[in-house]
Amino acid sequence: MKNKPKVLPFIIGGLASLLVIIIGLFLFCTAINIHNPELWILITVALFIFIFVTRLANGFKDFGWVTVSKKVGSKGKTKKYTKFNFSIKYYIAPIALAALTAFIAITGSTVFNALPYSSILKVVDSDFTKDLSESVGTDSIALMDTASAQMLGDREIGALSDVVSQFDVSYDYIQIDYNGKPIKVSALEYAGFFKWINNRDNGVKGYVTVNPVSMSASFEQSEGMRYIPSAYFFEDAYRYIWLKYPTLMIDNLHFEIDESGKPYYVASINEKTISLFGGKTVTGCIVLDPVSGETVRYDLKDIPNWIDVVFNGDLICEQYNWFGMFQNGYLNSLFGKKGCKQVTTYTSDDENSDETPACDFGYVSKDGDIWIYTGVTSVNGDSSNIGFLLANERTGESRYYSIAGADEKSAMAAAEGEVQEKGYQASFPSLINIDGHPTYIMVLKDSGGLVKLYAAVNVEQYNLVTTAATQAECISKYKSILGISEPENPTDETKETTVTIASIKYIDIDGNTFIYLIDTENNIFKAKAATHENMLLLTEGDTVKLSCSGSTVVSCDKLEK
Repeated sequence: MKNKPKVLPFIIGGLASLLVIIIGLFLFCTAINIHNPELWILITVALFIFIFVTRLANGFKDFGWVTVSKKVGSKGKTKKYTKFNFSIKYYIAPIALAALTAFIAITGSTVFNALPYSSILKVVDSDFTKDLSESVGTDSIALMDTASAQMLGDREIGALSDVVSQFDVSYDYIQIDYNGKPIKVSALEYAGFFKWINNRDNGVKGYVTVNPVSMSASFEQSEGMRYIPSAYFFEDAYRYIWLKYPTLMIDNLHFEIDESGKPYYVASINEKTISLFGGKTVTGCIVLDPVSGETVRYDLKDIPNWIDVVFNGDLICEQYNWFGMFQNGYLNSLFGKKGCKQVTTYTSDDENSDETPACDFGYVSKDGDIWIYTGVTSVNGDSSNIGFLLANERTGESRYYSIAGADEKSAMAAAEGEVQEKGYQASFPSLINIDGHPTYIMVLKDSGGLVKLYAAVNVEQYNLVTTAATQAECISKYKSILGISEPENPTDETKETTVTIASIKYIDIDGNTFIYLIDTENNIFKAKAATHENMLLLTEGDTVKLSCSGSTVVSCDKLEK
């Protein structure tokens, strides 16, 4: 009987700490993985609760406000007062575990592991004109920002009275490649707990697609999706995946569709490669069918092509900054800064209205994948880029292009300056190749978020700017100021012919010099001199091989006599 009072407090303390662990695991879906610092924090809290409750059950109040008596004066009068009591000696174990967690986090930081961090992302120097050929046209460039997509999606759903009363459109619009074209997709979500209760048997029956090229949105119906992030308890998609894979560290849970339009949720699998908590990278993904609840785990090398976002853009930018800042050590990143570079950043307002640096990027649909694009700048804080980064969000493949020019914010300001009287706002640009010229392309929006104009800005000379109501017109005007000849009729096929020059004429039109060739058969061919400088060396009697679209010269090669 004497042992019962001693055992009972331990039982109570054990049950209390167990309850904290269960609630913490279930509520926060904490990965049971030694590389997860959240697990260490949870265990520390549970150990503290165990000691506290055990001591409290034994009648020892060694943490909190207590009333004590103290004799004062020569007559030994007793005076009562309160004080905060904390007997630290009983809490050495949780304090030591918290200190160990902090120590592991510090020793795994960039301060002590600069070179390992710099080698996480593999970056290959590449050829801009080869990787971004003009065949990657403007219909593969996603010019729409998330805010515009949200506006179009809300309008589309707002017209469907039976849908808008029960569901909202998620603000997590994801850029994907759908049958070779870029689109943004977002699933519907429950508009609160009671809407989930009323609709959970049927699930969410649709999603929104937004075409960033045509600036249009549509609602696509699907089978009822039950396992989604806005559901509750065991139907919450994140918790549902965690219960099946409790030891995996997952994040970046997002909505995608396959090439047939079937909806899925995709989550990235993370690993820490430096110490226990440092060096985050992606090793695979988990795909959830929100209708049936079936899940499939893929290693990075086995991920299907229809999945587009495994490495999200923010992680790629963070990893590139490790690559660019720490190749010569941590101290160099603080003081000498030799060779240090980073993705271009801008200042944004966070939730506390504080200005914080953040990265931004555009999207390019290329080879069936979505690639993010962002500029790379030195750490000197000027308004120019030293190059560009193109990275595949499915595989993590990253390519660097050494091209000096204006950064994105300067290009946006240049485009806005062209129509400053209208007060339009430029979207973050994407990068395209126009006849070998790296070019920013973007949209200009009014105060209501509606797209009003398209703008093209030359990267290397950002004073070369054109704006127009359509992409095609904007690119045509841009080519004109660059002196790039365009076919008289875009539908004309390019044909090759060999001619002998009978006469050459040079004519100035609107400040541009055109070369006119007249052959021995009295056929006339023309070309802009700035585009075809080799033709300035031609003389009468030369035999040349021409590639032409209509009468416009595309290429010209002089044949030896």
